[in-house]
Amino acid sequence: MTVLQPVRKTPHFADTQIEMAHGAGGIASRRLVEGLIGSYLSNPILQTFADAATISVNGSNVATTADGFVVKPLRFPGGSIGELAVNGTLNDLAVSAAKPIALMATLILEAGLPTSTLESEVEAMAIAARKAGVCIVGGDTKVVEHGKADGMYVSTFGIGLVDGRVRIDAASIQPGDRILLSGPIGAHGITILLARGELDLQADLVSDTRPVWPFVSALMDRCASGVRWMRDPTRGGVATSLNELVRGTAYGVALYEDCVPMHDAVRGACELLGLDPLHIANEGQFLAVVAAEHADAALAAVRGVAGGEEAILIGEVRAEPKQRVIGINGYGGTRVIDMLVGDPLPRIC
Repeated sequence: MTVLQPVRKTPHFADTQIEMAHGAGGIASRRLVEGLIGSYLSNPILQTFADAATISVNGSNVATTADGFVVKPLRFPGGSIGELAVNGTLNDLAVSAAKPIALMATLILEAGLPTSTLESEVEAMAIAARKAGVCIVGGDTKVVEHGKADGMYVSTFGIGLVDGRVRIDAASIQPGDRILLSGPIGAHGITILLARGELDLQADLVSDTRPVWPFVSALMDRCASGVRWMRDPTRGGVATSLNELVRGTAYGVALYEDCVPMHDAVRGACELLGLDPLHIANEGQFLAVVAAEHADAALAAVRGVAGGEEAILIGEVRAEPKQRVIGINGYGGTRVIDMLVGDPLPRIC
């Protein structure tokens, strides 16, 4: 069994108070986690900053992950906080090459929350877990004063069994590797934004919340040896996930922006609001880096699963420029695509 001891580091966090941007999944979040939290809790597993921690238990590799959900509003087109909590947690396991087997959930409830609302969300969690083939085996319930929790928050813990055929490691990527995206981006973040009713915009759009394990499983069955890295691009979007990929390597990523799929409603809303779709959160998509010789088979595997028909190869790993994500448009123009700065869409998960 893996036994780790924390290694104290000197904190490097200059911000004097916590702001909403620290929870957006971008640069501010990274500063908080690495500069403050990680400095006190640092150990070899935590230092990977992966979606799940892999621990060896009696010869088996077990993946564990924890998450918190504070989405506002609680219900939105295509989903709700209950369904989102289950799918989001399972997806962190899936992109760590781990088959989800069980969940735990803690409910933080606000006094005055209608019982019918709580019942609807517990039912949504049960349905999502059943569809994914897992059980919610325990948890906790707390109640706070009225006005302190936006109705309810959900905290989760998930556990899965790691598939030994795959080694997910950013350090394994090589120039020429291809970037696979499982489907259209931005639907979740823009759906949440519109559901708040704060903007005079209407669109026929629903969240993409869903479990990605069926697609990941098919990908590994078809070409396990060619899978280098995976991530579900939630807070901070595709741009942030790809920047996290390259920052720990000697390589960069070329992203063919015209190939990145998105619904017209997402594109239109982002243009009106001055947002970059690559920074918008997703809750039912994943990115994978696959070896070039496995790219066609990987794409076919994901497209062969119902709901994966729009999977596409959107870029490649390159030797230069190092540790940069470069967007290339259809005319050959380029731009540097950075991690998310600020918090354009607070409380989206």
